Amino acid sequence: MALYRVADHRLEAVLATTFTEERILERRDLQRLLRSDMSPLGEDLLVVAEEFSDWQDSSRRIDLLCLDRQARLVVVEIKRTEDGGHMELQALRYAAMVSSMTLEQVIAARARVLSGDGVRAQAEAEILDFLGWETVDEDELTDEVRIVLVAANFSTEITTSVLWLNKRGLDIVCVRLQPYRLAGELLIDAAQIIPLPEAADYEVKVREQAKETQKVRTVRQDTLRRFWTTFIERSRAQTTLFANRSTTSDHWLSAGIGKAGFNLNVSLTEDRARAECWISIGKDAVRSEAAFRALEMQLQPIEAAFGRPLDWQDLPGRTGCRISCDIPGGWRTPESDWAVLQQSMIDAVSRLHAALRGPIQSLGG
Repeated sequence: MALYRVADHRLEAVLATTFTEERILERRDLQRLLRSDMSPLGEDLLVVAEEFSDWQDSSRRIDLLCLDRQARLVVVEIKRTEDGGHMELQALRYAAMVSSMTLEQVIAARARVLSGDGVRAQAEAEILDFLGWETVDEDELTDEVRIVLVAANFSTEITTSVLWLNKRGLDIVCVRLQPYRLAGELLIDAAQIIPLPEAADYEVKVREQAKETQKVRTVRQDTLRRFWTTFIERSRAQTTLFANRSTTSDHWLSAGIGKAGFNLNVSLTEDRARAECWISIGKDAVRSEAAFRALEMQLQPIEAAFGRPLDWQDLPGRTGCRISCDIPGGWRTPESDWAVLQQSMIDAVSRLHAALRGPIQSLGG
């Protein structure tokens, strides 16, 4: 697809170039740039390691090993070529090789790329913060590994293979990086070509439905899915917060409060339920804490509106802060008692929304 600029009321084609002509290399340039900012790939990924090769009897290296918000490993392979070579086969090998990695191994891999004292603790804190988990014992990585292929373009052989593999339950994304030259500057157009963005949600739903029919959920996942199904239905008669949410097997359910960086969550662990406002503004710990402190200055009227004291947690070392209240119960609560627990959670999150919405909207920035 051509790129144009508007010049004197006419369209003027921007000169397409190649990474070879621009002397842009895979590892030195493209890999480094993506490592520092993964947004061209269209999603929020945490880079665990670069040139990852933590296995025996192999000299193969993953360009970027990442983690997504659903606790899935993501293999990112990068080529500067116009056809992608045989990168899909290479990435499949890598995905198989890391598929058995545990959370502890991922933390260790992340720690190896950090510097300074306390790198193990820092790596653990970063990963838990990214996943929204409180402890390493809260959950484990899924056994699914996603693949992201990045190249200047892709051959028909690759696109055909990827489409076929995705129909059979794999999750592979192709992102094309096309370089252009304009007024002495190098521009890069990043476009996801598989799956097409407008069809991505549909393809994910189809893939997930297929997996659900083939895979027996664990007791915890099955319990959480059933709990959130009835929770959402019960909440719709009382609040619009979760009206458009779908059920999930995650331990939490999230809703907006009308301002970026602030989310209302209800969550379940084995023996504890919680309603909370999670504050994380652009992953910036300073801005998040400043907003938290501004709200904390209004503690008395907020708690009066809520109806009882709240737990104000600034969470040092993490990029977010929390205002919450705990609720007796958890996902091991007998199903016969779910109605009472769910009602308590709905009441708490509704009151939290009413108490915090005004003060949050009044914050600057």
